[in-house]
Amino acid sequence: MQLIQAQPKTLEARLHIDPQVTELVLTRFLHNEIRKTGFQRAVLGLSGGIDSALSCYLAARALGPENVLALRLPYRTSAPESLAHADLVIEALGVQHETIDISGMVDSLEAASPGMTAYRKGNVMARARMTAIYDRSAAWEALVVGTSNKTELLLGYGTIFGDLASAVNPIGDLYKTQVRQLAWAMGIPPVIIEKAPTADLLPNQTDEGDLGFTYAQVDQLLYLLVDERYSMDEVVAAGFSRDFAQRVWRMVQRAQYKRALPIIPKITDRSIGHDFRYLRDWGT
Repeated sequence: MQLIQAQPKTLEARLHIDPQVTELVLTRFLHNEIRKTGFQRAVLGLSGGIDSALSCYLAARALGPENVLALRLPYRTSAPESLAHADLVIEALGVQHETIDISGMVDSLEAASPGMTAYRKGNVMARARMTAIYDRSAAWEALVVGTSNKTELLLGYGTIFGDLASAVNPIGDLYKTQVRQLAWAMGIPPVIIEKAPTADLLPNQTDEGDLGFTYAQVDQLLYLLVDERYSMDEVVAAGFSRDFAQRVWRMVQRAQYKRALPIIPKITDRSIGHDFRYLRDWGT
């Protein structure tokens, strides 16, 4: 997909974040939100990619590395560098860590599911990883920290109740290009920042290969559509292909169910999600 660049400097500048302020806000967010629930510790899956590395860095700085458990969750076909890059984060931060091979969990369901497609298997792998993460959260009395960025959440590029699941998500309002900015500022190893993003669910899989466009392209478009509330005609006037813009906007619309709590029909006077919607810190 070829993007017609219109005023690229202006758009890039609008996507720029102040790394110091952003780190301060996100570390305080993690510290406050985890502590107010009565927890003192955090657990997350560490894939070796930039998103989970950034969440791990933020959690370690918010809570102390001794209070963060990073789980490496390989499948038998996982790329060796994924584990190696996760090790770089663990060594740099000194967080608690554990490796759990999910191959047995996934293979047992695949054996009972003739004709399972690669897409279905990828979802099974993502949910098997989250099963392990939530088990360790119970054993370790820790809250699950999310690792999905704003671009992924808007596009629905993730598995519901898999990698999209968490109790708190410090990077959920950062576009992928902003994740990279903060990662550089926080000292995440360059090899992690510079490699092609991948969910590592299938051999040779990459995010941008799955999506059919780059994060740099779609972040600029999403910023105008979501943050600036541009109409379709306005983004086309800004230089984006109408086909590209409409395709992306359809992805955002279709993925709404992944971003919302289950919808409950209203029967009684005070229904969860309708009238009974206290803040998390209500009563304090």
